[in-house]
Amino acid sequence: MTTAPDATTVERPDSATVVQPELPWITLVWDDPVNLMSYVAFVFADYFHYSKPKASRLMMQVHNDGKAVVSSGSREEMERDVQAMHSYGLWATLQKSDA
Repeated sequence: MTTAPDATTVERPDSATVVQPELPWITLVWDDPVNLMSYVAFVFADYFHYSKPKASRLMMQVHNDGKAVVSSGSREEMERDVQAMHSYGLWATLQKSDA
């Protein structure tokens, strides 16, 4: 026969010690005077596998606003994405997300 645990043996985490999830990181691609807009859209479609409309929308955001968030996730994933953008010849950085 199994007995239920005594209520005094159940531990509850102290609310002060509950760890909040870390904010995600983002990859930003910045406008540059070197790469053609068509090439930037190609990179977004090729590397991130974005649809042509999404890749074009992000490219236009880079062109018009000077930058665009192209991916978000863990720091390690964003470091990989930034390195990939550099390998394509694009200017990219990572930072913690504001949201």
